[in-house]
Amino acid sequence: MPEQSLPQQPLPASPHGATRLALEATGLVKTYPLGRGKERLRALDGLSIEVAAGTVVAVLGPNGAGKSTTVRILTTLSRPDSGSASVCGLDVQRRPAAVRRLIGLVSQKSSSDPLATARENLVLAGRIQGMPAASARARAAELLARFDLEDAADRLAQKLSGGTARKLDVAIGLVHRPRVLFLDEPTTGLDPEARADMWAEIARLSAQDEMTVLLTTHYLEEADRLADRLAIVDQGRVVVEGTPDQLKSELRGDGLVVELGSADVVPSALAALSGVAGVHDARADGSTVRARADVAARAVPGVLTALDQAGVPVLSVAVQRPSLDDVYLRHVGRTFEVAA
Repeated sequence: MPEQSLPQQPLPASPHGATRLALEATGLVKTYPLGRGKERLRALDGLSIEVAAGTVVAVLGPNGAGKSTTVRILTTLSRPDSGSASVCGLDVQRRPAAVRRLIGLVSQKSSSDPLATARENLVLAGRIQGMPAASARARAAELLARFDLEDAADRLAQKLSGGTARKLDVAIGLVHRPRVLFLDEPTTGLDPEARADMWAEIARLSAQDEMTVLLTTHYLEEADRLADRLAIVDQGRVVVEGTPDQLKSELRGDGLVVELGSADVVPSALAALSGVAGVHDARADGSTVRARADVAARAVPGVLTALDQAGVPVLSVAVQRPSLDDVYLRHVGRTFEVAA
């Protein structure tokens, strides 16, 4: 029996008619009650984002920034207090059933049945999506091969290693060939080899399947390597978005990282650096001072001289090329490591 396919929804054009949008959210606000009082936690505070069709977009931010709440709204699992969101032009609140047919979701918590085999999980997922039994079995076999899960096909999900179980979760999310795939922290807890395997598969989804992927992560390297565009989220809103290279190129010069002997001397260090030619944007991060320099290597002698004259003890000075951590520091006011 031929496999049933879902009707393809046309993707809307942008307001300028140039780029088709797979995802669009405008002014999302979501609050949760704190205990029995009237006080509420503001998880999203006017978050807005647009995702072009066929791209990988990373939503980057520390735990509690609002990443998972955004995914829950876009996947119809939660309703915003205000604002709007759409997937492939379909409003997530008005047409949730239609949206669910177009999306796949790999959440932080595994969606597989631990007492079923990998093959059984995939067939069940296909049947839930309305596939005939034969089509579900054929699709399961296809995905087992694609994700190199054939040796694990008849093992219980609860017996799979972390990396293998995560690959099964992604395969389950792809059973019905979704137009948009949501990956919520897909590599958390994986070892480096399993993480590299997952990165390769995410890249294939976009390049070969032309699938739109929204990836939430708190790994800077993951966002830098995989994303066509990224959005940095902090305290429930997008603070900056763009391509990784674009955001890094906006940082003028190289980075200077000065490790001080004590946090008590930070004010003196900042004052001293303000007088060094070519050094700018100095900020404190505990007992570390980070700054930008037009030519960092040339600035180091002047930095050391100024700090020495100010009586500031220095443990080390390092020169760094612009990184996503620098981007985060510029727009959020603290390094990503500290925020996380």
